[in-house]
Amino acid sequence: QVQLVESGGGLVQPGGSLRLSCAASGTISNINTMAWYRQAPGMERELVAHITSGGRSEYTDSAKGRFTISRNNAKSTVYLQMNSLKPEDTADYYCYAELFNDSTYRYQALWGQGTLVTVSS
Repeated sequence: QVQLVESGGGLVQPGGSLRLSCAASGTISNINTMAWYRQAPGMERELVAHITSGGRSEYTDSAKGRFTISRNNAKSTVYLQMNSLKPEDTADYYCYAELFNDSTYRYQALWGQGTLVTVSS
């Protein structure tokens, strides 16, 4: 069974940096888009950044210039480097990936369990 395992969250002071990682484990045929979402308390889950299998990336306005998404296709892993963190970046961060299902010949969406990022002094 394929799953996404996230790591790298924690407590950081404003202006600090964190690097989140998300690795897909199990039997993996192909991964299409990978992304990071976040959900703050009382708020809806929002897209932070996504990256295609070819490496093209896009960011939400609040992440532009501060966050960088990258991926290692050989390791089935996506990263989110977060710099100049602000208290409003505090949220649960979720990894997302579209994995090819060899049984249905379709891509299916998979979510990680979430990792908490807290930006506070």
